[in-house]
Amino acid sequence: MAGPEKIYFTYNDIHETIKKMAAQIDSSGYEPELMVAIGTGGFIPARMLKTFINKPIYTVGISYYDMENKPKDSPQKIQWIDEVEKKLQGKKILLIDEVDDSRVTLEYCLRELLKHGPAGIAVAVLHNKQKEKKGMIPEEITHYFAGIDLADKWICYPWDAFDIKQQDRLAAEQ
Repeated sequence: MAGPEKIYFTYNDIHETIKKMAAQIDSSGYEPELMVAIGTGGFIPARMLKTFINKPIYTVGISYYDMENKPKDSPQKIQWIDEVEKKLQGKKILLIDEVDDSRVTLEYCLRELLKHGPAGIAVAVLHNKQKEKKGMIPEEITHYFAGIDLADKWICYPWDAFDIKQQDRLAAEQ
């Protein structure tokens, strides 16, 4: 039995997608005061986005998948922001993750952030899988930015690769 269909991205692919997304954010008029990266997938995209949107990055850890990449019953906080009210209350936040898959993690994190009285929250994801979502974006969220909409395939990111040259080769071959 064959595994899921895969799509490979290089660091250069990711950089170009983030540059395009930064331009979308800029032209939207939404001006975040800080970024919140969902770990671990959102760490590298957030850092790359900081090159274009020079704002502080806070990180949160949300666990939704087990060691076999199977979803758990519900997401759980494993790391959160120290002095969260001081840092988030009244601020415009840009929440960053690598992929909007089921949307469950995004919804969970957005609802947690909304509890702290931000002035606004926008979402930025590298990739949005075009499929039915289990989670939803709360109506308070005014902006949603996706670098690329793509089919529901297994995404192979360069930061997950054991062999980066093979990753680049596989990305070039597709």
